[in-house]
Amino acid sequence: MPSVLPLDPPRRLVRALGSRPDSSLTSGWLTGLPALLERVLEHWELAPERVVSPGGRGSLVVLVRRPDGSPAVLKLAAPPASAAVAEAAALAHWNGWGAVRLLRTLPAEGALLLEQLHGEVSLRSLPDAKAMLEAASAARRLWVTPPAEHPFRTVAEHTSVETDTLRAHAPAEAHALVDEALELRETLVGDAAEALLLHGDFRQGAVLAADSERAPWLAVGPEPLVGERAYDLARLVRDRLHDLMASAGAPAATRRRINKLAEALDVDPDRLRGWTLYRAAASGTRHLASGNREDGEALLEFASWL
Repeated sequence: MPSVLPLDPPRRLVRALGSRPDSSLTSGWLTGLPALLERVLEHWELAPERVVSPGGRGSLVVLVRRPDGSPAVLKLAAPPASAAVAEAAALAHWNGWGAVRLLRTLPAEGALLLEQLHGEVSLRSLPDAKAMLEAASAARRLWVTPPAEHPFRTVAEHTSVETDTLRAHAPAEAHALVDEALELRETLVGDAAEALLLHGDFRQGAVLAADSERAPWLAVGPEPLVGERAYDLARLVRDRLHDLMASAGAPAATRRRINKLAEALDVDPDRLRGWTLYRAAASGTRHLASGNREDGEALLEFASWL
């Protein structure tokens, strides 16, 4: 079966993997990607249609046809393998409720076969107010009790590995902000009252249009964790950040967004504010560490509004 992989993988994927601390590992994965794609296509007897571009930042996504002619999406996740295992486990547990349906998986290859949604139509295609309403509805479906035996890290475990990056890469003028973010994290993980299955990277762009009786919008690309809902909502608060920064009264608009989301989903607004500040500061310092100064500084400015 001929490969559909272009001469070069999608640029977004190459850039994202090249900026990761484990880039030596992912560069080897990129080199072997054509052969990996061939193996999985042959194993599942899939007919490739096209590689999705710009695609994702941590996986190759290919539109395919199954042996019966039905459409599907093949996702090949970059290392570590544990990320694909966790994603597959979360999708299997949701079983199509609020999220894309998992059809098959090959954990050793980091391969997931998914139902095909409208990948070109996310909630970002809607006006922001409508997108936020739909996002709230989609998120509510995902927050369920995790299975008794699961591979998911907790929010406390996940965020504990970020503290060194926060301290090492925050610019001098942001040290007070980073100190506040770290103090907030300690408080929030210390008294969290919920242990629900979270999407982990929930945002408007991760919710796609679906031709489904289950729901008109379904989440994709989870980085699942177990923790409280406020952590999951915190990434959504800063959606369309550059548009927000260009508008008048952005800090006040951000605080209103926090209050609206907290009220709509019965989440403590103070906890949502705290996780929003922490996650923006953590993401900002990661961008600075990878050389992306523009986005890093924008995220730290956003965090300072809170």
